Amino acid sequence: MFERYEGGEQAVLVHVDFPNESAREDLEELKLLVASAGVAAEAVVTTSRHSPDARLFIGSGKTEEVAALVQATNADVVIFNHKLSPSQERNIERQVKCRVLDRTGLILDIFAQRARTHEGKLQVELAQLRHISTRLIRGWTHLERQKGGIGLRGPGETQLETDRRLIRGRIKNILARLEKVEKQREQGRRARNRAEIPTIALVGYTNAGKSTLFNRLTDADVYAADQLFATLDPTLRKYELPDIGTVIFADTVGFIRHLPHDLVAAFKATLQETKDADLLLHVMDCHDDRMGENRKEVDKVLAEIEASDVPQLMVMNKLDLVPELSPRIVYDDDQRPREVWLSAQTGEGIDLLRQALHELLVPQLIEHHLRLGPNDGKLRSTLYGMHCVLEEQSQTDGDVLLSVRVPVVEWQRLLKQFGDRLTNTIC
Repeated sequence: MFERYEGGEQAVLVHVDFPNESAREDLEELKLLVASAGVAAEAVVTTSRHSPDARLFIGSGKTEEVAALVQATNADVVIFNHKLSPSQERNIERQVKCRVLDRTGLILDIFAQRARTHEGKLQVELAQLRHISTRLIRGWTHLERQKGGIGLRGPGETQLETDRRLIRGRIKNILARLEKVEKQREQGRRARNRAEIPTIALVGYTNAGKSTLFNRLTDADVYAADQLFATLDPTLRKYELPDIGTVIFADTVGFIRHLPHDLVAAFKATLQETKDADLLLHVMDCHDDRMGENRKEVDKVLAEIEASDVPQLMVMNKLDLVPELSPRIVYDDDQRPREVWLSAQTGEGIDLLRQALHELLVPQLIEHHLRLGPNDGKLRSTLYGMHCVLEEQSQTDGDVLLSVRVPVVEWQRLLKQFGDRLTNTIC
């Protein structure tokens, strides 16, 4: 008989240095993940290997060392900074006599703690079920055999088969509900597209300061903390940019190195906001020594969700932690903003970000001088409702002169609505 051990709040961490870059993980990031999960790290075991051991991942010697540390520290969970196969997980559990969790399981646990909305909880449950379904084998060895003997013969099914059937049914149910959520989100996106409202999505590595920047820009009260995956559920807020009008800011879940594919698939509806955005604010922690690596990881996930072609503005955040640097805008060869250096925490440089957004979005605007008569009240009201009137001057004959700055697409819509009546007012 083999039963899974219960997890706990005290952990022994295991980290392996591999020469292969694609398999390498960051020990400091593991500690941050563990702290974000609310677990106390009692000890850390590190080792170097050319490749994982097929049975125990870290080999029998290191596994015995971990088992000794588990006994000495009374730890009730061992957390690996790597992805383990189901058989490796169980083999190590038998040796160390406590629960074993790999990197993917740890991230899923954090996501489960952070989910607040109905959609977020469904997405996390879907990812967890897909992960658990690969770990059912030998989890119920005491119930594997079907009943036999007089009165007990029959088709029947093992406990393992029952679990698989229940999980498949639950996954199917969640996918159907998430499909409904995705349709609702798609309706919202279509409505915004019809209204030609630009969407600006904040993306970046986890704990880069996206939610703090989001709150600073929109005066929202999104939960922001110095921990990994503080934000899980997407949040949309309207914001009025001078001379541009209404835009939508979208705060999204942070990315991380080797983000589990089950999570990317589960959060498809959420990440669609990123794919369909008009501009991505790629928020980076300029105080982080791994800034370059983190940028590559974010770009990799953006490519995976087919959002790599969306225009990006780099936002170098946490400037307050680097005293020798000052807020500034960095331009590319075409004199378009490429980077903005700021501190979302103190608000230093936020005006520069607004200026950069204005410079990126304002080329789509056109200016006109209009002369409106007393019978053009509806047109005048429409223009004011669009927040595009720069100046108004009253004339002695009762007419008014309006200076307007309008997005090209909005001007085309006005021409369809008012036709010659609008063109005849241009002076």
